[in-house]
Amino acid sequence: MPARSPGDVSWGRQARRALGIFRVAIAVVEIVAIVGNYQYVLGFRSFATANFFSYFTVQSAIAAVVTLLLAGAFALLTPSDPPWLGILRTSVTVYVLVSGIVFGLIVAQASTRDYRVEVPWSDTLLHFVVPALAVLAWTSDSVMGLNPRVPWSTVGWVLVYPSIWLAYTLVRGADVGWYPYFFLDEAQVDGLIGVALYCALVLVIFLVLTAVLVAVNRRLWRRARARAAPPSGTPRRSPAPAAEPARPR
Repeated sequence: MPARSPGDVSWGRQARRALGIFRVAIAVVEIVAIVGNYQYVLGFRSFATANFFSYFTVQSAIAAVVTLLLAGAFALLTPSDPPWLGILRTSVTVYVLVSGIVFGLIVAQASTRDYRVEVPWSDTLLHFVVPALAVLAWTSDSVMGLNPRVPWSTVGWVLVYPSIWLAYTLVRGADVGWYPYFFLDEAQVDGLIGVALYCALVLVIFLVLTAVLVAVNRRLWRRARARAAPPSGTPRRSPAPAAEPARPR
């Protein structure tokens, strides 16, 4: 890659600073959503703190807060994110997206069974607003092309945390008799086969979304680098020769 001009470097710093502020702002919105949702569920008699923090939505939201604050610090203090941060940010973006998709499906399915699911403002922030903002921040980062490309290995890494969470949830659910989502309870989905089918579907959603995000990132990254490169056939500028000192006569 050719060296960037001082103007390009200045633009890059300003873009990184704006991106860093945006990342931190999304983290703040996420914190407000988590606190608001916690206060909302306190009003239920069946509320249990351990159950609240066992939801994948809540855990992924907390992971998003930590990741966004970390990414915001990198954007504000460094010229480029480390490669591992791209993997982490993409994975967490997929987690909050899947949380929103699953929540939307649950609300839709409840309506078909004549069962009303309330959606308070905190759930709206948590499941719809924050995922949209996270995708916007992720896309903006890809368009700028200032960070390393997201590697295809992210498609494999994205399943690590959901797999651990699933194993924990199934073991805990069998012990306490409570599951955060209906499709994990074999009594509600026609046995273990139903649970397995639903889990397989969700894992496929994880894989597909991650593959799409990685493909989009790499395509936008190539376009950004192509825009930054000089047109073909443009001669490179050589530094002006230094003036020779005057010779004594």
